[in-house]
Amino acid sequence: MKIAVVFDTPHPDWEDADYKREVMTAKVEEAEYDVARALLAKGHDVLMVGISAEVGPLVERLAAFGPRLVFNGCEAFRGHARHEYAVAAVLDMYGFTYTGSSPTGLLVARNKSLTKKILAHHGIRVPAFAEYHPGDTLVRPSELRFPLIVKPLLEDASVGIAQASVVEDDGSLVQRVEFIHEKYRQAAIVEELVEGRELYVGLIGNAKVEVLPLTEMTFGEPDTASTGSRPTKRSGTRSTASARRSRMCLPRGCPTH
Repeated sequence: MKIAVVFDTPHPDWEDADYKREVMTAKVEEAEYDVARALLAKGHDVLMVGISAEVGPLVERLAAFGPRLVFNGCEAFRGHARHEYAVAAVLDMYGFTYTGSSPTGLLVARNKSLTKKILAHHGIRVPAFAEYHPGDTLVRPSELRFPLIVKPLLEDASVGIAQASVVEDDGSLVQRVEFIHEKYRQAAIVEELVEGRELYVGLIGNAKVEVLPLTEMTFGEPDTASTGSRPTKRSGTRSTASARRSRMCLPRGCPTH
């Protein structure tokens, strides 16, 4: 099968052969390389397309290749993770069948505040939160109780999160919100800190969705509140949850395999 693997890259001038050379010769820990390596091992006809700042080359290469499926591994455009939805939108507009979430799904999931509002609307409990845009007067609502955690509104992979993100008083809260505004040029979301385990639930499928085995990110037992910073999440221990643990964590009626 013809399958294109699309991903964001720091090498926009590289061609398919350049990426495949690195896939075969270097031990680079990148998801798109693992995907391409597995597909090639299964005998598929694979085209690797890196995207950086222009969508034109992406469309041209896909049109020339004619893939039956595009594996969309793109997590940023022009260096901004908040624009990842636009790549899925381009694939949509040109009629390519692709993996992963739709542009709408990616756009909603990128916005932490919007995601929480949707979850709350459907009766799913979320921590109390507030968002502050640059220029807003920072007044903490009474329902926001310390300790709080401050994050960039539109980033992922724990970008902008560190031990200093956890604040215990109004002075520290103002300081951290201003830091997010200045460094990331976007709104900050402030929410109640919820202590506990960090579990990941993978889903696969469209009309019929299968729940994949749960995984857990562990951070050890530090003296202060445990936060998953970007370096921590890259080096943290992730283990597959046991079947018993999966059953305990899943809602009733969901499969545990």
